[in-house]
Amino acid sequence: QLVESGGGLVQAGGSLRLSCAASGRTFSSYSMGWFRQAPGKEREFVAAISWSGASTYYADSVKGRFTISRDSAKNTVYLQMNSLKPEDTAVYYCNAGRDIATMPGRYWGQGTQVTVSS
Repeated sequence: QLVESGGGLVQAGGSLRLSCAASGRTFSSYSMGWFRQAPGKEREFVAAISWSGASTYYADSVKGRFTISRDSAKNTVYLQMNSLKPEDTAVYYCNAGRDIATMPGRYWGQGTQVTVSS
């Protein structure tokens, strides 16, 4: 089970840190990712991190502003979001998969709402 937290309302230019805590099983050998879905749009990739943490990938729209990281000891993955823009408004979902190249993987969280006001 994946449980996201940290969403909320923030003004443009502000920051938020999302967390995704895993329970029920260990995801230390899984690649982890964040996806988001804005109203009326399809779910899209935001960022991913390999099981070791050595490799990270970002959508062009968030590169340089968002940072994904993981703490395997805590079974938790984070998404630090800086310089937020109104177009970042969406429900953000945590995802876990065996192979980072084929993400999204099998496991999804319930999502956390991020709203950026202009």
